[in-house]
Amino acid sequence: MNSLNDLRKFSGTLKASEKMPVVFVGHGSPMNAIEENTYTKGWHSLGYELPKPAAILCISAHWETKGTYVTAMEQPKTIHDFGGFPRELFAVQYAAPGSPELAEETKKLVEKTDILFDHDHWGLDHGCWSVVKNMYPDADIPIIQMSIDHFKSPQWHYDLAKELATLRKKGVLILGSGNMVHNLRLVNWNDMFAKYDWTESINAQFKSLISDRNHTPLINYQSLGKEAQLAIPTPEHYLPMLYILGLQEQKDEISFFNDDSWGPISMTSFKISG
Repeated sequence: MNSLNDLRKFSGTLKASEKMPVVFVGHGSPMNAIEENTYTKGWHSLGYELPKPAAILCISAHWETKGTYVTAMEQPKTIHDFGGFPRELFAVQYAAPGSPELAEETKKLVEKTDILFDHDHWGLDHGCWSVVKNMYPDADIPIIQMSIDHFKSPQWHYDLAKELATLRKKGVLILGSGNMVHNLRLVNWNDMFAKYDWTESINAQFKSLISDRNHTPLINYQSLGKEAQLAIPTPEHYLPMLYILGLQEQKDEISFFNDDSWGPISMTSFKISG
């Protein structure tokens, strides 16, 4: 499927009560794109569990901009936005098609800001392709990315997400990719997988608030104290989670997976489905 007509055709096969789940993934290291581990197995399973989407809209921690952009090219390039990793990781190409039609549909839906089109600058960064490659290895599902406006507040991003809700009934999988706890400054490179008490504590608090549908403290995370400030020294890995929470509807339920951490990084992920 690679056209707006295909999206409409797909949405026509859904029952009135059906809508696509939305998913937040902790993506962690780019090496997850080529390794087999607990996290990649979780992504494999997710790809089997979800209804096959007509298209994917991904909000990745690794595309920050001034203003909000969506990729609008027919064939997005695979971006290797990292350094210091093995050559085989840089050789990975994820050749999924883009969807200018979904980019247009997204622009029409959003009233909060003017969605801008990116035709040639960006593509699929590792926050997107390292995960989706494990979910859909055939690269046969059209994908667009939406950027994170670095100059807007968490509340603004949460509210923007709500304007995307209609896409769920058009067969579009909305995927947020980041890490709810992400502080590379505090990684102990001599023992990368050491457990930190504060990571476990704040991750548990985040999960409790998510389970209770108590989004306000999560939006205003800076009020949650020192542990939250350690967990989120900069917001780009946290904000994709707020997009997914913003899409939760009253009857939706949450299930967690890949619920683990290493050092000051939480891999905890969740699916919201009706």
